[in-house]
Amino acid sequence: MRLFSYRNKNNEKGIGVLCSKDSQEFVDLCATDPSIPNNLLGLIEIDASLTKAKQALNNPKAVIKNLADIQFDTLIDRPGKIVCMGLNYADHAKEGGNARPEYPSFFMRGPSSLAAHMSPIIRPKVSDKLDYEAELAFVVGKKGRNLTKENALECLAGYSVFNDASLRDYQRKTTQWTIGKNFDQTGGFGPWLVTPDEIPVGAHGLQIQSRLNGTVMQNANTKDFLWGIVETIVLITECMTLEPGDVVITGTPAGVGYARTPPVFMKAGDVCEIEVEGVGILKNTIQDE
Repeated sequence: MRLFSYRNKNNEKGIGVLCSKDSQEFVDLCATDPSIPNNLLGLIEIDASLTKAKQALNNPKAVIKNLADIQFDTLIDRPGKIVCMGLNYADHAKEGGNARPEYPSFFMRGPSSLAAHMSPIIRPKVSDKLDYEAELAFVVGKKGRNLTKENALECLAGYSVFNDASLRDYQRKTTQWTIGKNFDQTGGFGPWLVTPDEIPVGAHGLQIQSRLNGTVMQNANTKDFLWGIVETIVLITECMTLEPGDVVITGTPAGVGYARTPPVFMKAGDVCEIEVEGVGILKNTIQDE
């Protein structure tokens, strides 16, 4: 299934599930089943297996609507944690002058940094060094701590696409990257939450690209992860409890703008697309604050 969050013309929130992979029509879950909350976080918290969504999709009396009539909303409404990985591709570590790490660089994003599919990514007044980063995201469905290689994938609700857009000058003002990764409305997220049954196990072998104004900037494959999805979950849950609705961003490959000669940074009017094979295409236009 491909689920998403939206707002209608009256600015009312809802959840949809595509009728089929490339369909322009969707089942309005809340209208079909009033017991379903109007946001994905609420649904995941009460129904980690998304059984209610499956039942609504297969309901012969399902309420069908068209994507043209809605606006995409942030996929997960204010997730409790957004855990991000840095340097998870050896080629990206190398282009930034970093040795192959022995342990991932983890940092956090806050919910106010997120931007919905087809919403603008905001370039702030204080910097012109806004960079793109193509990343695979996954969303947690079940609470987990001290998970193992054998059961790590059981905690997943699904996968999505993320643009970890970064203000490079602010990222480098301190030894911690957090400040450059948390400007308001810079983290593109969506469009779909794709359930694991539609993706190879552990999201292995998926092509990942970023395109800026139609030009391919990054082109890699998740088989090149230094730490795959299973290993990532094991590492995180030996430190903290992952909870329903938490989001994990899995790192970006080589080709980012700051490492180019000359550097390439995003500016107002640019269109940035991030595509992960089998998961979807996330599209955002850049807008000045």
